[in-house]
Amino acid sequence: MTSDRTANDAQSGRVWKKPPFIANPWVRYGLVAITLVYLYWAFSTLPFDWQRISEGLPRAGKIFGGAFPPSFERAGLLWTGFKESFQIAFLATMLGVLLSVPIAVMAARNVAPLPVYLLGRTLIIVSRSFHPVIVAILFVAAVGFGPMAGILTLTLYSIGFVAKLLAEEIEEIDWGQVEAMRSVGAGYMKILVYGVFPQIMPRQIGLSMYQLDSNLRASAVVGIVGAGGIGGTLMNAFGRYDYDFAFAILLMIIAIILVSEGLSGWVRKKVW
Repeated sequence: MTSDRTANDAQSGRVWKKPPFIANPWVRYGLVAITLVYLYWAFSTLPFDWQRISEGLPRAGKIFGGAFPPSFERAGLLWTGFKESFQIAFLATMLGVLLSVPIAVMAARNVAPLPVYLLGRTLIIVSRSFHPVIVAILFVAAVGFGPMAGILTLTLYSIGFVAKLLAEEIEEIDWGQVEAMRSVGAGYMKILVYGVFPQIMPRQIGLSMYQLDSNLRASAVVGIVGAGGIGGTLMNAFGRYDYDFAFAILLMIIAIILVSEGLSGWVRKKVW
């Protein structure tokens, strides 16, 4: 039928055109004009030091030139940094997921009274409000340099993501099972354990794997500000101008993330 319609359109001289994203031309061209004005304003007011940028390009070339070939001579130091990053990410994921379950229950409107719901949503919003690097700086100032700051940072980071999605999953459960348990006199905790949690368990396993993958990446970033892990090793390598060793660290981080991404994707397909 599609070919017949195309043939008829060709015979009648009509040509199909893709409809515009925004039908109203005034709105469409107005948004384009606003975007162009904003770009001009941003580039004209931001304090770019073009002379310094031009002087830095040759230095960037030297850095990249010194990074090849990558040096794996200090494999022991590389392995120590990775092992610490994995420990930080794994512990933070476990703590974050465990704490996310009660917070998600608090933040689900269909199972929590209004005051508890507002408290749960507030906890989620606060934990999602700051980038992990900012949180890591605060925890480094509070508990000092090292893995403890990284674990606390990524635990809070995990709560913000996992608790939010689990709360949304709880709000979309099959309410028939809950009503059936209520009809036989089941209490609140039994309804949660036997009526709510089994329905969100596949989602929780998938989110846990995804968060572990995300925490592995984030552990390298927060380590740069002193929160432990391979990020600190990377920062020290740059500080010593060991660009070939720094490039080896970057290659290892990429390899770890690729393996982690593939593994977590496989697990999510099996349980989701």
